[in-house]
Amino acid sequence: MSYVCADTYGWLMSSPTLDASPSPSLGLRDLDDTGISVHPIALDGSVFGWASGVDDTAKVLDLFHGSGGNLVSTADHYAGGRSEIMIGSWVRTLRDRSSVILATKVGRHPDAVGLSSRSILRAVESSLERLSTDYIDFLSFDGDHADAPIDEALEAVDRLIREGKVRFLSASGFSSARIDEVASLAATAGYPEFRAVFVEYNLMDRAHYETELQAVATRLGRGAIARMPLAGGFLSDQFRKRDSMPDGIMFDGAMQYVGRRGTRVLEALDTVAGELGTTLSRVALAWVLVKPGIAAAAVRAKDPEQLADLLGAAGVGLTRQQAALLDKVSAA
Repeated sequence: MSYVCADTYGWLMSSPTLDASPSPSLGLRDLDDTGISVHPIALDGSVFGWASGVDDTAKVLDLFHGSGGNLVSTADHYAGGRSEIMIGSWVRTLRDRSSVILATKVGRHPDAVGLSSRSILRAVESSLERLSTDYIDFLSFDGDHADAPIDEALEAVDRLIREGKVRFLSASGFSSARIDEVASLAATAGYPEFRAVFVEYNLMDRAHYETELQAVATRLGRGAIARMPLAGGFLSDQFRKRDSMPDGIMFDGAMQYVGRRGTRVLEALDTVAGELGTTLSRVALAWVLVKPGIAAAAVRAKDPEQLADLLGAAGVGLTRQQAALLDKVSAA
């Protein structure tokens, strides 16, 4: 799929010439050696069927796809399955299914709980139906379920890959040690291995990725998709005070970051955004996107207007000084 620069829609602002080397241009990025290239801004479908209704969901997906976005991530349990259903309704309108990369997670839907072979096979068949597709590009195990042997889960995915129903295996909520264990099983027994990891990562939540999974993602090439890159909306500059009211239920988690450290981060974002002539959200996303191992940042957008601003992050280049400032103020 050809990439249509978001400048076409007038959302990106030109970056001024500064006295330091800017970060690399954020074009399509190869994801490991899968042969898949992803736009640096991915779409998190967790709000579809929850904070976003049918019409807005379709508009968000149209806008995302029309601007060059291609990775749409969801889970079988989001909104009780309604997220997948809404995405599937939109998928049916596409001329070319291969122009979008669908990623979903299994293991937590009430009708197919856990990672037993039976649960995985049942969950995938249901997801395929809801998503209106013959195959899932990235199937994630949604958390490590100790009640099921990992080799049983891998055997089920191997079957799905051989049947053409799944292309690649990915992980969400796994430790680096567990990912290494799966890699060892893949090497010795020929099982599928994790080809991507989905992990929460942003200026307010750095430790888990940087101490646990960054080395894994870097080893994979660019193997990480950052979830919640705006810290539940906190880094979009809507919650500077504890009496601020989140703009809808999708931002309920943002209030936990209000405090001295949060204020320091927002002030630094203000400074950088002012220097670049852009928004806080775009700067926060740009910071995530220059980190080692990160292929894309998966954003939540409940309407097209919200998405339009976030897509502009792909055109923001941070200087080394700006990235270092954000590193410093966000350090725990």
